[in-house]
Amino acid sequence: MPTFTAAQLAERLGARVSGDAALAVTGFAPADSARPGDLTFAENESYFARADQSAASAILVAGPFESTTGKTLLHVTNARVAYAQVLPLFFPEPTLAPGIHSTAVVASSAEIDPSAHIGPQCVIGERAKIGAGCVLTAHDYVGDDCVLGEGCRLFPNVTLYTRSHLGRRVRIHAGTVVGADGFGYVFDAGAHRKVPQVGHVILHDDVELGANVTIDRAALGATVIGRGTKIDNLVQIAHNVSIGEHCIVVAQVGIAGSTKIGNYVTIAGQVGIAGHLRIADKVTIAAQSGVMNHIPEGQKWMGSPAQPDRVTKRQLLAIERLPELLRRVQELERRTGPDDKVA
Repeated sequence: MPTFTAAQLAERLGARVSGDAALAVTGFAPADSARPGDLTFAENESYFARADQSAASAILVAGPFESTTGKTLLHVTNARVAYAQVLPLFFPEPTLAPGIHSTAVVASSAEIDPSAHIGPQCVIGERAKIGAGCVLTAHDYVGDDCVLGEGCRLFPNVTLYTRSHLGRRVRIHAGTVVGADGFGYVFDAGAHRKVPQVGHVILHDDVELGANVTIDRAALGATVIGRGTKIDNLVQIAHNVSIGEHCIVVAQVGIAGSTKIGNYVTIAGQVGIAGHLRIADKVTIAAQSGVMNHIPEGQKWMGSPAQPDRVTKRQLLAIERLPELLRRVQELERRTGPDDKVA
């Protein structure tokens, strides 16, 4: 693992050092498992108290903290952001050598940048284009006419159907399928007739897809995921959906066809969104919500069916009071008799 001085880390993070700037930092670990030489981090007072009593030699902190045990502190504006910046220094992603593995199957018309890494058992279709610095780790399938921008990384067993288009630095984790048929059928003469799905999928720059995500290609046109959007494991995105920039979509979300989602939207785990809806910018949808209506900009919705959070919270509070209200009604009926009416 690389070694840095506290001063070197501070320079990279824009931090201020209090304590020994020449301290050699040899690793990064949480406070409860840190060893001498490690850097840990603390984003609030209780975390700092534990970190200060730990075996770590240095602490990444945000706020006016002072060590009582002589530890070196790196003061930053946001400890969690700095944590994300420092981890790659100690745990860099493995570098894979450029080249095409002998077991890969590559169409003669495919264009592969010499700096790309094509791992074992990968298949690359006709006219596919693989950009500079791309990594296909193993058993990846890239269909005909797919395009991968520079710096994309496909983990094992990723499938890109025909004409999928990836921007730069797109990361796709194991088992994910991009561009499968959208779920489109019409009922005809007592049977479900398939509607051909002839569109494609576009993933813009810096999109990341978790493991076992499925994104269906459009019936016509494109299913689109905007720049910087991050999608967790086991998410299903249907045909002709459009998701804007820098959204967060948490695990087990399902989004039905032709729904349009704006920028900076947060969709928590196990949310279901019906088709042909409009979810505006900066919306937050709480976990396990069932969305059946358009949502205006900046609102927070929850519940099933989902409503503005203040409405759902009032309803939940009322439900909590129901047992007591029923008890009181029963007591009034007992006092007045079954034939009397309560005024």
